[in-house]
Amino acid sequence: MKVNKADKKKLNIIGFFVSVLLFFLVIGAFVNGASAFSGKARSEGDVTLRNAIARATVQCYAIEGRYPPSVEYLEEHYGIQIDRKRYHVFYEGFASNIMPDITVIPAEE
Repeated sequence: MKVNKADKKKLNIIGFFVSVLLFFLVIGAFVNGASAFSGKARSEGDVTLRNAIARATVQCYAIEGRYPPSVEYLEEHYGIQIDRKRYHVFYEGFASNIMPDITVIPAEE
């Protein structure tokens, strides 16, 4: 079977468009996956931060014999880092021997 020049040119053009279409489909899938991952990480960030603050609070109690007076104390002495633009942290302690109430709320964007 012989393929003439016109048919060969058509096949090349069709192959080119199929390649471009597949390229954009792969790029779209990548962008969609990255967006989904970013959204999940953002939604779980507040839980991760709350757990880190709770661990540092318990560590402080184990080392010093009292719960820390504030989150700022944890930042200064126990290496907690809070992105204040992304999260609001409420740390309410009743007494130095009672575990404080820790609430982390994502800031409105």
